Parts: sequence; C-alpha cells; structure tokens
Amino acid sequence: MSGNLTSPAAVQLCYKNLNGSCVKTSYSSGPRLLLYAVFGFGAVLAVFGNLLVMTSILHFKQLRSPANSLIASLACADFLVGATVMPFSMVRSVESCWYFGESYCKFHSCFEGSFCYASIYHLCFISIDRYMAVTDPLIYPTRFTASVSATCIAFSWLLSITYSFSLLYTGANEAGLEELVSALTCVGGCQIAVNQSWVLVNFLIFLIPTFVMITVYSKIFLIAKQQARKIESLSNKTAKSSDSHKDRVAKRERKAAKTLGIAVVAFFISWLPYFIDSIVDAFLGFITPPRVYEILVWIAYYNSAMNPLIYAFFYPWFRKAIKLIVTGKILGDDSTSINLFLE
Repeated sequence: MSGNLTSPAAVQLCYKNLNGSCVKTSYSSGPRLLLYAVFGFGAVLAVFGNLLVMTSILHFKQLRSPANSLIASLACADFLVGATVMPFSMVRSVESCWYFGESYCKFHSCFEGSFCYASIYHLCFISIDRYMAVTDPLIYPTRFTASVSATCIAFSWLLSITYSFSLLYTGANEAGLEELVSALTCVGGCQIAVNQSWVLVNFLIFLIPTFVMITVYSKIFLIAKQQARKIESLSNKTAKSSDSHKDRVAKRERKAAKTLGIAVVAFFISWLPYFIDSIVDAFLGFITPPRVYEILVWIAYYNSAMNPLIYAFFYPWFRKAIKLIVTGKILGDDSTSINLFLE
C-alpha cells in the first residue's frame, strides 16, 4: 500500500493499557472515512435491498410461490450477512482491531461461513428449479411444490449452520496449527486459521454446487435456444395461436432463468478469489498480506448487496413492488392483491 495511507506515527496498540494487545495500524483520516463510507454503503444496501426482496415476496400474493420462497430465503441469508457480519467486519477492516470480544469473533466467523454456504445451496436449488421450469413449464408447478421448496430451504440452512459451527467450535480447523495460532493470538485480534485438510473441504463445498449450477444453466440455455428456434419456425398461424400460452410461459421461465443465472455468475466471481486465497494461504504458510485479505473478503461480502440490484434491473415487477413499499401503499386495503405484472 502507498505510504500516504498509513504513517509510522499512527501505529499503536488496540488496547493501550493491556499486555498482549494487538498492534493497531490506522489509516489517515481521508482514506479512513472513505473506507467507512464504502463498507457502510455495502452493509446498508445488503440489509435494505434484501429486506425489500423478502417483503415483496411475503406481502404480495402474486409472488407467493415455491420458487420465490427459495429466493426470499436466499435474500434472508444475504440480509443476515449485511446485519450480523458486515458492520463488525467494517470496523475490523478499517481499525485493524477486533473490539467485539473473543466469543463474538467465533460467532462472527461461523455466521460468515453459514450464510455463504446457505447462499450457494439456495442458488444450486434455484438452478435446478429453473431447469425444471424451462424443460416443462406446464407440468412444472406440480413437480416443484411448496413441500419440495421447504425441504430445499431446510437442507440449505441446516447443513450450512451445522457444518460451520461444528468446524469452528470443535477446533478441528486449527488441528496441526497450534503453534501458529498461539503466535497470532493477541487481544484485539480475530484471526481464524484453517488447516490444509479443512480448507480443501471448504473449497469442495463451494465448488461442487457451483459445478452443478454451471452444468444446469448450460443445459437451460441450450434448451432456451432450441425453444426460441422452434417458436420462430412456426409459420402456421393456427399453430401459433394454440401454442401461445405455452410459449408465453416458456418465455417467462427463460427470462427468470437468465436473471438467476446472472446472480450465480456474480456469486461465483465474488467468492472464488476468496476461496482460492484460502487454499494458497493454507499450503504456503499464510502469506497473504492483511489488506489483500480484507479486499478479497469485501468483494465476497458485496455479493450480498448485488442480488437485489440484479432483480431491480431485470424484473419490472420487483421495481413496481419497491415503489409500492417505499411509498407506503402496501399499508392500504387489499394491497396484497395488487397485480404487479400489469404495465
């Protein structure tokens, strides 16, 4: 980093009068305020953007579907990143100190892992849901039911929370790294070391669902191309008329698949550098400079703020729902029955 960001005189202890305190490396006032603004904006966007997604789906009857329940649950995971992870990481990143206690340090790391894995499993199930919807849009509602959606949601949350909390609270992640952990431990620090075995497991938990999603979305877009060609080749007006409902449904499902495919790509791009760095660190002796690590972490965190922006850009109904929520019109009588799909 350039010298004008941090001066030697600014280096001090996290806790001045405490033995064993971590060293604090402060930014000068300009960059410090800028970082708080950038990180704070991300947290606010993640909280309020995902709150709008959840409110829209839960409030408007038209949006209450098994597929949208998955999207609402995904928004819940991203909302929790914004509410319980990003604000505390913001202070740690800017102040280079952890002021929230040893217990919450571990909780914070568990939340970070839980919500990341919950997001990826939700996205994986959403991709499978989209595949079913695109391949047979008329029969799809009878296959992806409310109970199937609830099972997918429960699996995503239970597996993610159980794995993350079990790994960190049993200390399995630190096995073989006792000397390193002892050397890094200081008051005001929050470093979680993960050994080579578990960092590979973490990467596989990220990579396997990602591979499934890439495979499924590749098939979806091939099918979408075939369907588009089929519609174009229909020259008989009667045939066009009889197929119009099916075509409209297929077109809607393809658009939804495309939008959610973009959300998957955004998630992959955001989190892949972090997971690659974790592997590099575990096998090369934790060589990543703290500030490089913080940059990678915040690229990943910002993914939690991206999905509402993607929905707002591609879904007219979501923009209409936001307008109704922000203007307070959802408080009116029968607001749950408003048709969001009418122009």
